Amino acid sequence: MAHLALTLARRWALAPVVLRIAVIYLTARVVTTLFFVLAASLSTSLSRFGADAGLADFVLGWDAQWYWLIAEDGYPSELPLTDSGDVAENAWAFMPVFAMVAKVVGLPFGSWGAGAFLVSLVAGYFACVALHRLLRDRVGSSAAIWAVIFFAAGPLAALFQVGYAETLFLLLLFLALDAVVRHRYVWLYLLIPAMAFTRPGILAFALFLGLHGILRWVRRRDEPLATRDIVHIVALGALATVAGFSWQLIAGFVTGDPGAYLATELAWRRHWVVGGVDGFVPFEGWIQASQFWFGQWGLPMWGGPVALVVLTVAAGLALLRSPQVRAVGADLRLWSASYLLYLLAVFFPQSSTFRLLIPLSPLWGAVAVPRSRFWRLGVLAVGLVGQWLWIYHVYALGNTFWQVP
Repeated sequence: MAHLALTLARRWALAPVVLRIAVIYLTARVVTTLFFVLAASLSTSLSRFGADAGLADFVLGWDAQWYWLIAEDGYPSELPLTDSGDVAENAWAFMPVFAMVAKVVGLPFGSWGAGAFLVSLVAGYFACVALHRLLRDRVGSSAAIWAVIFFAAGPLAALFQVGYAETLFLLLLFLALDAVVRHRYVWLYLLIPAMAFTRPGILAFALFLGLHGILRWVRRRDEPLATRDIVHIVALGALATVAGFSWQLIAGFVTGDPGAYLATELAWRRHWVVGGVDGFVPFEGWIQASQFWFGQWGLPMWGGPVALVVLTVAAGLALLRSPQVRAVGADLRLWSASYLLYLLAVFFPQSSTFRLLIPLSPLWGAVAVPRSRFWRLGVLAVGLVGQWLWIYHVYALGNTFWQVP
């Protein structure tokens, strides 16, 4: 038995990385599928999916409906309004790339849902491969493999099997981060526009490129900085910035309302803010949300902003000082900081908060750095428990706006 185990371990170690990742990924997908089957069996008439829920219902659930609508009907030329005259929730909050790619892939099956499932599933595998490539030279091959395990089987792993744009965006993001880390900037001229129209977040990448350029300038004596690299960094930063604001311009042009996109995004926030929302103010969302949640939990509302400051400082210190986080390299820390700052500026923390944090997935490399088998298996166990709880609450029980994944 010991000899067999040793032989299997050797074969596993000698197998190509893409094959090992495929085994890990497919195993993780089987587990997620079992969780979905269990959630479907527990779904009742009180859930939005009903007592006879099936896996296909989950694939097309929640925000997947918006992508499906975009693929079939496009975007409205006239913004829908609520009874009070405010802009209602509509398709302009969602980017078109995933919806259209899923439509093309689904054509042979006669089903947009089948295409969405396949795009998420396949993009998720290649995202795992890209994540390993991104991390292996920084944390080592073993830790990189464990980071892939945590990523593929973590709390948000359901996203690999539903009609959401996250896995496609993550694939593009990991490829883009890898191109920056390796200074292969030319690839970014393709990746940046693709990311910009797949999922919001490209403005965070623009900030990251600026910080990356500053870092390379500071280190130019130890790491030569060619003129062509300077030109690329500046041009790509400008491209990412323009791409980041282009969707607002497109929405404004099509609807005739320059504030169409922001008004659409704020339509979701009205569910959470008592008295409504007058307009978008950077960083205001987190302050409002901290007070809202402290009130919901029966705590003094003034404690919300205090907790927010503590949480922000703690995250900053972790990115600056934690040896495990430092191991993933300066560029991935700069990306993490850029994305967190972006979320602080534009997001209102609510039921989708955990999903919105998934672009920070390169930090799984930091979690995987400790070599203790007990630690790694413990993290995996916590991730699986978190995955089940997430699936249970947003699919088996999901029936209201605070359970939107």
